[in-house]
Amino acid sequence: MIPFDDFKKIDLRAGTIREAERVEGSEKLLKLRVDLGAEIGERQILAGIGKRYEPDTLIGRQIIIVANLEPRALMGLESQGMLLAADSGDGPALLVPDREVPPGASIR
Repeated sequence: MIPFDDFKKIDLRAGTIREAERVEGSEKLLKLRVDLGAEIGERQILAGIGKRYEPDTLIGRQIIIVANLEPRALMGLESQGMLLAADSGDGPALLVPDREVPPGASIR
């Protein structure tokens, strides 16, 4: 278990996917350009969801991301956050708001 004060450090935000494409040389990595609103701007996020989702089906969809992770290099590309997805028997299932919210909306 982690203390509640540690949990409060996680900055969860709603984002809107503006661009999505496969990462060359990877079966599962997708490169996403995610709009997090005027306050934060856009972020590039690499996600291992390419076996379950086709890039063109993600454009315009809203997702939940961890916005305050340190950037990480994957296959020579920088990922500037992490999307949230549930593990299921047939691959990851994206966690999404149940209705449209402004890009960058804080998740509590």
